[in-house]
Amino acid sequence: MTEENVVPLDDVRKAKALPDPVGYKLLIAIPTKEEKTEGGILLPEDARRREEEASITGLILKVGPDAYSDTERFPGGPWCKKGDWIVMRSYSGTRIEVHGKEFRIINDDSVEAIVEDPRGIKRV
Repeated sequence: MTEENVVPLDDVRKAKALPDPVGYKLLIAIPTKEEKTEGGILLPEDARRREEEASITGLILKVGPDAYSDTERFPGGPWCKKGDWIVMRSYSGTRIEVHGKEFRIINDDSVEAIVEDPRGIKRV
């Protein structure tokens, strides 16, 4: 998956409206939920919205200037970087909406894991 899968190209052009994280924060794009289940059942908008709100995966779009700079907390260096897909706790961080898409601003130490492809990961 690429950034375009999370944020459609038209929205990428609007990316200038995205905030720049400060301090130890990361800006995360939340993947848009599919309109249909794997079995072909259409999901109502409110159900998809609830799933996005509780999402545990995201794409790192921007990294704050102080993220991962504390060598005592991160002796091995940064846990992740811009462009990485991550796993985080449900409802982590500050939820914001820009041009109809959800983003989160989370702390650098809120990253639980890095994943290559988030499509198979589901919250339980």
